[in-house]
Amino acid sequence: MDLDNLIACHECDTLYTKPKLSGRRFVARCPRCGATLYRGATRRLDIISSVTLAALFTFLIAQGYPIIELDANGITTQTTLFGALVALWSEDMQIVAVMVFCATTLFPLTELVALLYVLIPIRSGFVPKGFNTVLRAIQFVRPWGMIEVFMLGVLITIVKMVSLARVIPEAALFAFGALTLMFVVVVMFDPATLWDMADEVSARRARPLPRTAADSAAVAVSAATASAPPSTSGQG
Repeated sequence: MDLDNLIACHECDTLYTKPKLSGRRFVARCPRCGATLYRGATRRLDIISSVTLAALFTFLIAQGYPIIELDANGITTQTTLFGALVALWSEDMQIVAVMVFCATTLFPLTELVALLYVLIPIRSGFVPKGFNTVLRAIQFVRPWGMIEVFMLGVLITIVKMVSLARVIPEAALFAFGALTLMFVVVVMFDPATLWDMADEVSARRARPLPRTAADSAAVAVSAATASAPPSTSGQG
């Protein structure tokens, strides 16, 4: 039995021989419970790579610029996500600060960097080092990234603060909004399909390259030279 060609259903744990996706079939489903086993992603690789790279730049903008500006009785206050984390920590809410940091900064950044680490080499035709470990890390951190929950909380806070002060949206707020939409596209991509693509890349690299015309000519010359009888010098 070829163990490398087996796949288990995430819902009912039934073990199958991994089906091949071809033609218009882009999703393999479990015949027993109907759950999705895996999706084909070859045609979407360029789109996912572009969106992931754009999301990384947008993430840096969202982290570095103020989210909102409050103007209350002539007193103006700006805050960034890092400033909010510092405020939570100073208010003896260290556990909340750590949870917000992990859900809005650490885990999303880890997922974006890890995805780029495996996507770019696979598109270039080779498998990077630590490929399996990185994919498992992506699957671990993905459920804990909660940019959309943070964005919803910010919007609710803005609505409640409008009656108390003048609220001015800043660049980071729009960046977080765009980042939320980008993460929708990124999360729809199943990183498990990269294992199949890595197998295909490894198989292509192990396959001998096709012989060119120059190679055929060199082989023919070598064969002719080897089969030719040795020349004898004339006797004087």
